Amino acid sequence: MINNVYFSNIRNHLSDNIGWKCFQIGLIFLPSSALISYAFLLVALVQGSLQRRDLYWREYWNYPLVLVTFLMIIGCIRSHTGWLAWLGLFNWFPFFWCFWGLQPYLLTPERRRKCASLLVLGSLPVLITGFGQLWLGWEGPWQIFDGLIIWFISPGGEPLGRLSGLFDYANIAAAWLSGVWPLCLASVLDPFILGRNRVVSCALLIAFVSAMILTDSRNAWGAIVLGLPLVFGSASWSWLIPLMLICFLPVIIAVLPVFDFGIQEFARSIVPESVWMRLNDMQFVDTRPFEATRIGQWEIGFNLIFEKPWLGWGAAAFSILYPLRTGLSHGHSHNLPLELAISHGVIVSLLINIFVFSLLLISSFYGLFNNLNLQKNIIVDRAWWTSTLILICFHATDIPLFDSRINILGWILLIGLRCMIYNSISNNILLKKFKKALY
Repeated sequence: MINNVYFSNIRNHLSDNIGWKCFQIGLIFLPSSALISYAFLLVALVQGSLQRRDLYWREYWNYPLVLVTFLMIIGCIRSHTGWLAWLGLFNWFPFFWCFWGLQPYLLTPERRRKCASLLVLGSLPVLITGFGQLWLGWEGPWQIFDGLIIWFISPGGEPLGRLSGLFDYANIAAAWLSGVWPLCLASVLDPFILGRNRVVSCALLIAFVSAMILTDSRNAWGAIVLGLPLVFGSASWSWLIPLMLICFLPVIIAVLPVFDFGIQEFARSIVPESVWMRLNDMQFVDTRPFEATRIGQWEIGFNLIFEKPWLGWGAAAFSILYPLRTGLSHGHSHNLPLELAISHGVIVSLLINIFVFSLLLISSFYGLFNNLNLQKNIIVDRAWWTSTLILICFHATDIPLFDSRINILGWILLIGLRCMIYNSISNNILLKKFKKALY
């Protein structure tokens, strides 16, 4: 049970709080410099933890994370990857602390609205460097603040022809843009960036969608399709979903092999060749070994899990064992639940997935689709929820989490879901008391 009086005091003093100011600075620098961002977020984390240190064991959402911590440590003691197993814990343990210690900064809808605007504005360097590398041939490395910020910008993108911006790879840039773009869309529906200027929000939205398309990431393209109806809300589905189906019908016909040849050829004459070939992977037919495909990697992953199901092989095990089994090289299994089970065992994978999906489902019930919802910023929270879902979907076929900036973005979104649940429960209690007083 959360102490309502305690959190009310936190809300009342957040505006004067150095931790809140550091949290905002950390967010706006997050895509540009992990070093600067983490320095400010660490200050915010320490102060947030000191504010609520007496509540740790009352926060029942921490329990699965504590259990996962013990299981991961036991697994490291018996791992097959040595020091890499211990190093891999840094992808998880600091963020378990963040989930608890950063909650005060996302506690209210107004604070989440402010943070959403900072994430959108903080993405400007990603957009600018991405367009610059493709259209102007910009090339790094660029250094700012005497080397505190270094951007390794590849001319023409990385891989060539795909927008990657200041990230190492196009798929990582796609994950960041996809995780933030629902918040940008929300700013068009209910302007909150730089005042209530919808023109700025529309310009940013066009830039976001263009950049996501130019990443040539199928996940990013899917994020555009998924984000629209979810952010607009169910009231729009009667006209938005049919409209989207009409717009995307030529793409569907161009890709799926079930249509008449003549009709499919006509659709392919309308849809850009790079789009329909990318969606059906024709460029890899007869040239890519089965083991190099996602399905081949997942098959190897499941075999590794069956061999050591309970505590796993240790972090980074897939990158070591996959070349030994196939003669090919790859750093991860392209599926986060699978990667967790390989590295830390099935129990850890189940606990973390239950934790994440419970937050997603419960927050959707309490915060988004509950008739008793009293929040004014429902569009922003709906976009926040959509951003979380999109990043979860990304991790079904890739693991951008290994970029620390994507990792902290994902945890900040999860913290926001936890706070939505708290907001809604508190509002429902107040509403019930109000109704009882009336009758």
